[in-house]
Amino acid sequence: MPPKVKFQKEEIVRAALNVARQQGIGAVTAREVAKELGVSVGPIFTWFDTMEQLKAGVYALAKARYREQILRGLDEPIPFLGIWRHYLSFARQEPELYRLLFLTRPDSALGAGRGGAMEVLRFSQEIARPSIMRIYNMDAQTADKFFRDIWLAAFSFATLIVTDDCPYTDEEILAVGAEMSLALCKAYKEVPGLAEGTCDRDAVFRELVKK
Repeated sequence: MPPKVKFQKEEIVRAALNVARQQGIGAVTAREVAKELGVSVGPIFTWFDTMEQLKAGVYALAKARYREQILRGLDEPIPFLGIWRHYLSFARQEPELYRLLFLTRPDSALGAGRGGAMEVLRFSQEIARPSIMRIYNMDAQTADKFFRDIWLAAFSFATLIVTDDCPYTDEEILAVGAEMSLALCKAYKEVPGLAEGTCDRDAVFRELVKK
């Protein structure tokens, strides 16, 4: 009778996630994951034919943890600032997972459609869209563009944090988020055709600078 497999698939993925959190996705090798588990590489290849399959599992688990942060943000009194706060917290607390989700090329070994900031932007939009539509009284198209614009700014700050090159305090970063949220909400609601891309931007800007 063959020996019983000690570790289940989920345990191996969690061990691989721990390796990725500490050393980056590039360190997720059969040897390092086995070392994390305290076993030989045998149990890993009982469940996974290739390391690419295991890395795809790590990516999915990292994405689930990021999703939890976004949902926590949506539960705060000001949901969009809550998302901003928890997004930055994720970057600060999990820099390697942030790199995996947002700074990994889409054509990596994570599988089709995985990796890259734009993929996670779309994922984040889908989570946040219903709350933005309800709370900010926007249709789906406007909500998506509003989220995109704010998220790109948050992405910039988070990347500065992850690369250890951010000169701003959390209070300053959140203030920028609040200012941008106010300005964009006002613009999308008061400039006809802005969300649809049909407004005469030059004419609007000329009137604005006169004030």
